[in-house]
Amino acid sequence: MKILAVCLGHPERLPGKSYKTGINKHPVGASVMVDAHGLVGDAICNRKHHGGVDQAVYLEGAITLEWWSKSLGHTIEPGTFGENLVIDGLDNRTVAVGDKFIAGDLVLEVTAARIPCATFAAKMGDPQFVKRYTRAARPGIYCRVISGGMATTGEAVDLHPFTGAKVTLPEMIATFGRKLSAGDRARYLAAPIHYKLRAALEAQA
Repeated sequence: MKILAVCLGHPERLPGKSYKTGINKHPVGASVMVDAHGLVGDAICNRKHHGGVDQAVYLEGAITLEWWSKSLGHTIEPGTFGENLVIDGLDNRTVAVGDKFIAGDLVLEVTAARIPCATFAAKMGDPQFVKRYTRAARPGIYCRVISGGMATTGEAVDLHPFTGAKVTLPEMIATFGRKLSAGDRARYLAAPIHYKLRAALEAQA
């Protein structure tokens, strides 16, 4: 695998929206520094729901974006879904919490599935896109930064799968907002899940 695109966004207003968002991301030609909070220079406007150390970097697999291009009938260019990195040869459906992506000094650890929101639907120009994205079961990939470094288009990426019990991203989006069984809850808590989800599951005890 390799990094197919590195994308940054700037604060912009979507049509019909009063607030600014950084969801419009575009590929850049230069290498970009990645620290604990994500790609340096990337816009994160709503820090209540976006950004933070446990969703510092957002990935999409190129295989997944190709599927969406066929499904929607037009090309989904890198950055369309608001992602920071596009990974060539990656299918989002195969990713699990705790998987690590390593590119040079940069080490990213998967923490959560991307949950679609109204801003995403507005970006896609489809009020039903939240439901469509959820049904597709190919959610984007949020990561924390284990080790910072430079993100460079064309750089090789190694995937180190999580060695514990799997919590896949399709499962995460399917169970979002639902009460888990005791066994599933224990499995989720044994994985390095996003701290907000961890707190919510611990509160169910």
